[in-house]
Amino acid sequence: MSIRNFAIFTCTLLFSLAAQAQSAAKPTASAAPPSVAAASLHLHGGTESLRLHGSTELPGYTGDFDHFAVDVKGNRLFLAAEDHGTLEVFDLVTGKHLKTIKGVESPHGILYLAEKNRLIVTDSGAGFSKVFNATTYKVIDTIKLAPGADSMGYDVSGKRMYVVTGGKNANMAESFLAKVDPVTGKKLGELKFDTDKVEAMAIEQKGKYLYINVTGKNYVAVVDKEKFSVVNTWPVKEGAMNAAMAFDEANQRLFVVTRKPFKLVIINTKTGASIASFAAPDRTNEAIFDKINRRIYLAGDDFISVFQQKDADHYEELSHVSSAKGAKTAIFVPDLNRLYAAISPGEGKTGAAVLRFDVVPAAIAIK
Repeated sequence: MSIRNFAIFTCTLLFSLAAQAQSAAKPTASAAPPSVAAASLHLHGGTESLRLHGSTELPGYTGDFDHFAVDVKGNRLFLAAEDHGTLEVFDLVTGKHLKTIKGVESPHGILYLAEKNRLIVTDSGAGFSKVFNATTYKVIDTIKLAPGADSMGYDVSGKRMYVVTGGKNANMAESFLAKVDPVTGKKLGELKFDTDKVEAMAIEQKGKYLYINVTGKNYVAVVDKEKFSVVNTWPVKEGAMNAAMAFDEANQRLFVVTRKPFKLVIINTKTGASIASFAAPDRTNEAIFDKINRRIYLAGDDFISVFQQKDADHYEELSHVSSAKGAKTAIFVPDLNRLYAAISPGEGKTGAAVLRFDVVPAAIAIK
């Protein structure tokens, strides 16, 4: 090849590569928002656990989101926009934003009660927690509890709802755990905790206990659901301000996240002893146990930490899956094998969004 022809060939090749790079850089309708990094850190053998599927941006939102709920049959995803004073509804499959529901002040937890076609929303605003018709999205009732309603848990086996009230949200020095019939809204019992901060809970579906983070006192309380009394307390020694929680009932393992420092602590619920601990993402506000793939997902600032459960007593961290600053609440939907994370913009300019991740099946997944 002559020098002249070689030069022409080289220029043509470079132009072609540049054009391809520019084309690849153009965003698509389902691309992640600019605040989401494309790379993830795989810590063990390049194991991929979550794959970004797409995102839905929510322009104009400030402050924090709180928790999700899902209606699989109706193809709906619900998100509590805590600081925006709304509930947001999305298409579960496509992620399309369908509706903004008003009528709440500071929503936190959401329970979709399919058999009654209701949405129950804990609300720490001046009003009571709300009950919505899940078709019309109109408020049809209120649940009259102590002010400051926040964290919520639902016992499917016993058909009972548990709600944390009082505390900082209500400018009270004490917090309460209310036991509620979700159909009638009647309060069936109440426990008092001598602290202004009580957070997440986990509920046995085949057993008789409920576990709850007594955050202000740095312990886990064990509650007998039938007697509705505290029967044991387990100090969390690896860190302070235990907040997020998940549960593997089959293996009797509780996954607790502390905030000072941010750590994942794994507790044997047969003994109350901790068996392992790991670093957690900053501002982790959601812990999820995926019993199919035997994984733990922790949603916090910048990334989702993924841990593999080898057996009840042995765990390893698989990856840090890039998300965004403020992506600290999430939900796993096993029917779709998909995880959703909400990016809370706070008072910053990161942009609000809901991210959709496909879960990559684990080699040791339960069939």
